[in-house]
Amino acid sequence: MGFGTDQALWYRNGVWGELGYAVPNFGNDPWTSNQNIQYLVDVMGQNLFAVMHHVDADLRTPPSINTLTRVHKLVIRARQIISARAVPPGTPDLEPIHVTPTKTAHLIYPVPYFKVRNPHLKQYCGLMLSCLAEAMQHTENAKSIEFSLSFAGTVSQYLQRIYVMMATELFGIDPATAKAANFTLKDTDLAAYDPSKFFTSTEMVDTVPEIATRPREDDLAVLRAGLPAPSITGFLAEWPTGADTTGNGGQTSGGQQTAQSTGSFVPPPTP
Repeated sequence: MGFGTDQALWYRNGVWGELGYAVPNFGNDPWTSNQNIQYLVDVMGQNLFAVMHHVDADLRTPPSINTLTRVHKLVIRARQIISARAVPPGTPDLEPIHVTPTKTAHLIYPVPYFKVRNPHLKQYCGLMLSCLAEAMQHTENAKSIEFSLSFAGTVSQYLQRIYVMMATELFGIDPATAKAANFTLKDTDLAAYDPSKFFTSTEMVDTVPEIATRPREDDLAVLRAGLPAPSITGFLAEWPTGADTTGNGGQTSGGQQTAQSTGSFVPPPTP
């Protein structure tokens, strides 16, 4: 008997399974009582969904400035929320007196991951899925409102790594500068983006990807609306091995049942 994994899980539901879609591994924690963590997870999940459905994810060439600007804004927006809502250790939390917080399901936005051809976006996506998993599995989901600087640090380390990788490898920013805590790419940095200055000619050329498998906006409507985490546990499995993916009732890390083999998309139950 082996152990499971806390890495991103395969969303093995119809065509999305065939395309290698993934979700953050929320383990045994599909619910939260924390309003601020729920909001942060939702904002990051929606923005990651937008980034990973750009055509750049299908190309091995350096991402376009359109996609990198979205990654830039994702990180900046998450930083804003964390900075505004994190409570220092010596500051009393806002606590309800007569009101008992109810649990709410985290919303999941499945994204292309396991078969993504672009190496940069695949790395960023993997780090963001881990970031989301850390947030959803964090102890402070039991608190009703506040999250601490400790939670902020756990989540922010992934955002920082993504931003440093992007700034140094794609914009040519000096590593010492990019690793500074408050470093932010300027508009002039974004406008000066030109990967041909330091990427090899091999990296600048790619074959045309399979266009027929690219979903339309209407195809993505159900996923874009967000799937309640408890509703998808029956479709989660490890990729590609390490868990029973035959539909014989195995378990993945966190207690999720392994995905059942299905040839068509099964929508989540109506709330």
